[in-house]
Amino acid sequence: MSAARQGVVDARRIVVKVGSSSLTTAAGGLDADRVDALVDVLAKARSGGEKEIVLVSSGAIAAGLSPLGLARRPKDLARQQAAASVGQGLLVARYTASFARYGVRVGQVLLTTDDTSRRAHYRNAFNTLDQLLAMGALPVVNENDTVATDEIRFGDNDRLAALVAHLVRADLLVLLSDVDGLYDGDPSLPGTTRIEEVRGPEDIAHVSIGSAGKAGVGTGGMVTKVEAARIAAAAGVPVVLTSASRAADALAGRETGTLFHPTGRRSADRLLWLQHASTPQGHLVLDDGAVRAVTERGSSLLAAGIAAVEGDFVAGDPVELRSAEGAAVARGLVNFDAKELPQLLGRSTRELARELGPAYEREVVHRDDLVLLQG
Repeated sequence: MSAARQGVVDARRIVVKVGSSSLTTAAGGLDADRVDALVDVLAKARSGGEKEIVLVSSGAIAAGLSPLGLARRPKDLARQQAAASVGQGLLVARYTASFARYGVRVGQVLLTTDDTSRRAHYRNAFNTLDQLLAMGALPVVNENDTVATDEIRFGDNDRLAALVAHLVRADLLVLLSDVDGLYDGDPSLPGTTRIEEVRGPEDIAHVSIGSAGKAGVGTGGMVTKVEAARIAAAAGVPVVLTSASRAADALAGRETGTLFHPTGRRSADRLLWLQHASTPQGHLVLDDGAVRAVTERGSSLLAAGIAAVEGDFVAGDPVELRSAEGAAVARGLVNFDAKELPQLLGRSTRELARELGPAYEREVVHRDDLVLLQG
């Protein structure tokens, strides 16, 4: 066994993500045998008490299709939410019954990006997941499709899984799908080869990655899985990408799938969520001095450095910070409503406090709520 795969074996806290196509029938209903097969693997992996597993599971919308008489995944958000409402109950009930065979308790955790990019919500999400694990339960995480709007959706559970791996300080992320790894071409064609390890973006720069899954019941494809692997690896979390049928091999450290090595340092902050999971509700145009202060000196954004405001947002919303040329330089959580900002632009905090009161002597975006997008 290679040293890298030994690291997989030694992982204590593991996030496992499984896609819709690995859990459902072609007609869209849950496949009990497939669910049980996955649960068998996960229950065995944690049976010694040395490993903790968080399961990020797709399948709620797919599971709700057949009971609602839908032949395929609907394109409109309202019917997707209706399917998720029906399917989420079926999915968790199936997991609850299947894990009960091993005496394992299941806890459902539904997230939206709004739960994880705001400071207090992020802390609450971590505390819930951490406490479930401490009490011996197995969290089953999914996007809260029943209430999520287009503005607060993760879009796919691959990215959600990468961000959950960062949130819970996981030692490993395992992405399971209907393909046993990343290939250097279409895996259905002869002559293509599975890529065993990825140490950085340059290792797959030559690879043309398909965008659609085989079954047509999920939202992801290989593109979203590679992007999720990139996000997790950049946060210091190794990733194994393989098929659900080879989950046991992946967790045992066998040479299966594609192993993505960490490319960045592990951190405990929530800024990864802000960068990858938030949707800006507007943007602030900065003058050149403010751009330098934010990008080079790590400063907070003050009203004095803002030239223009666009969008309809309220305090606490994510906004994009742009240069005068329109380049996105950062993203952050704003401390004022959009309607308040025009009267503050170009003015010092001291002047604002003197004229408007001490509540206005604060940053528009604090540096602790800001992530750079370039540089």
